[in-house]
Amino acid sequence: MAVELVHDFTLLHDDVIDGDALRRHRPAAWSLFGTPAAVLTGDALMVAALSALAQAPAERAGAAVQELVSTLLELVEGQSHDVAFEKAHEVSVADYLAMAVGKTGSLIGCACALGGALAGADTVRVGGLREFGRHLGVAFQCADDILGIWGHTACSGKPVGADLAARKKSLPVVAALTAPGAAAGRLRELYRASHPMEDAEVDLARRLVEDAGGRQAAEGEARRQMAAALRSLSLARPTVDGHRQLHDLACAMTRRAS
Repeated sequence: MAVELVHDFTLLHDDVIDGDALRRHRPAAWSLFGTPAAVLTGDALMVAALSALAQAPAERAGAAVQELVSTLLELVEGQSHDVAFEKAHEVSVADYLAMAVGKTGSLIGCACALGGALAGADTVRVGGLREFGRHLGVAFQCADDILGIWGHTACSGKPVGADLAARKKSLPVVAALTAPGAAAGRLRELYRASHPMEDAEVDLARRLVEDAGGRQAAEGEARRQMAAALRSLSLARPTVDGHRQLHDLACAMTRRAS
């Protein structure tokens, strides 16, 4: 419950930061109730998350709260890097992946680690669960970035192409911008321009990202992160049924872009 409250807090704030007016087919909170109400509600959810976790059994509550606090710091750092990328002229794939670990991987890693920690698992098994979640989170972010460019609003619940229109540097874009060739060069010109992108330019950017290999690179990174997640899961020594359930959940999360 604590992790879900933190997740909802980040969604409220993300929509404000990004200016996204749509969340899961419905108007974002800030667009209905105003930015101050959305920000304060997010703050309240974060406090409620810490309060809920503090009510765990006394012998485990301290470690659980520390796990969540560390995650909150990573989330803020990851989000700050994501915002900074919008103005940065050059962002490497390595920079992007480090941001994704903080923004998305840390929260899913926290969810997995807390399950083990609150159940009394040893540090090795908790570490395996944490790394499983962190790699899975990055794989999920890769799939989400692909959806943001080539998905469908009816399926994803988010405006497709909005990231390109805002010149956001998602993984397919970062990979394409740093690639050689004419398509990458033309994409760099589009991203360096200061005028608002029109629909035709968004469509052009989408084609250029794919032509420059951005989609292929993001799909490949999602597969690598998924493989790393499953290797980490083995360190947690789950039961056969537990391994199957976590494996199936991981596959479902990373198939969203297909």
